[in-house]
Amino acid sequence: MSAVNAIRGLAAATEAPVVPSVTLADIRAAAERIRGAILRTPTIESPAVSRAAGTRVMLKLDNLQATGAFKERGAANRLALLSAHERAAGVIAMSAGNHAQAVARHAQLAGVAATIVMPKFTPATKVVRTESWGARVVLHGETLAEAAAHAHDLARREGLVFIHPYDDVGVIAGQGTMALEILEDAPEIEVLVIPIGGGGLCAGVASAAAELRPGMKVYGVEVEGYPAMAQRLAGQPVSVGGPTIAEGIAVRDVGETPLGILRDLDVEVLLVPERAVEQAVALLVEGAKVVAEGAGAAALAAILTYPERFAGKVTGTTVCGGNIDARALSNVLLRQLLRDGRILRLHFDIPDRPGVLADIAARISDLGGNVIEVKHQQLFGAPTVQSTELHLMVEVRDQAQGDAIIAAMEAADYVVRRG
Repeated sequence: MSAVNAIRGLAAATEAPVVPSVTLADIRAAAERIRGAILRTPTIESPAVSRAAGTRVMLKLDNLQATGAFKERGAANRLALLSAHERAAGVIAMSAGNHAQAVARHAQLAGVAATIVMPKFTPATKVVRTESWGARVVLHGETLAEAAAHAHDLARREGLVFIHPYDDVGVIAGQGTMALEILEDAPEIEVLVIPIGGGGLCAGVASAAAELRPGMKVYGVEVEGYPAMAQRLAGQPVSVGGPTIAEGIAVRDVGETPLGILRDLDVEVLLVPERAVEQAVALLVEGAKVVAEGAGAAALAAILTYPERFAGKVTGTTVCGGNIDARALSNVLLRQLLRDGRILRLHFDIPDRPGVLADIAARISDLGGNVIEVKHQQLFGAPTVQSTELHLMVEVRDQAQGDAIIAAMEAADYVVRRG
């Protein structure tokens, strides 16, 4: 090598950070460590999901883990790697959700004391669940960043081992065990689609796939409001924010180690809108009889949003979490029924006289509709004192049946508009 080339090589080595690698051997070792501590979840095909996606879709059901999410894989492996001194000292983690419960559960199983720092806005149910696994929960900070800073401070002051949710090779190797299972159970899979929050799961899966199936395409998925990994991979400043149903992947600061792995493996990140995530959550419930949180359905949302990328390919993805609030799930299902035209919101201005409401209800019933909510307002909103404002919510079979009901109302000279 010439002196000039040697200098150039040294400069490049100095400038480029070394990316810690996670190998297939690391992931296989992790699988042995956590065997029996986590559930080997099934990989299934849902005909309804495949029909909606226009291609065969295999679902890895990690929402069936004891804490309802894949995070147990990484937590179990990282805790198994603790030295005797570290086990005696105890561990600490920061999380507002699934990582908290995963660390708490596997620390309890391992007989290790665990402290979990959660932001003050964390829902009470998540706090209670984390405490139920025996962890000490500390509520601190108005943001995830503030909670993380406090966790690191406690780790220093109390000599605790910090278990990072995604920027840790032990955690990444644990998450990568999902790829071993899904490709063993469904070897026909040709492409993998994995959600990205901090990037640990996608980095682990992509690392395993790169050696198990060289050349296999792996896509990462983020929601449009939180494209932090996509922005970092593109060399752009990170700009994220706003409400999202996929709060489990609503991350501003992605892991540096996952970032480097995904860059080295040329993983492309697809962005999905909120509406697609809601559609995916509803499809999983109705079509596959599977409950998913927003982050857990994000990868399926990408398959639905970018059908041309997956047409004719057996596509593997993960339902990586099922911890969705019951009220949020109810709202998602109702919103999807409205979008599909299976629930109608009808608004009438009707004359204020006996029998009109009964006549409208009878006409709807005759056409097979089911009135599930009635609001009758005479004093406020009605155009005159001789009229009444009527709001109905009607359950119908499909869009065509709803259109027929509206046409029948108009044919009977009722003034009706769809809400």
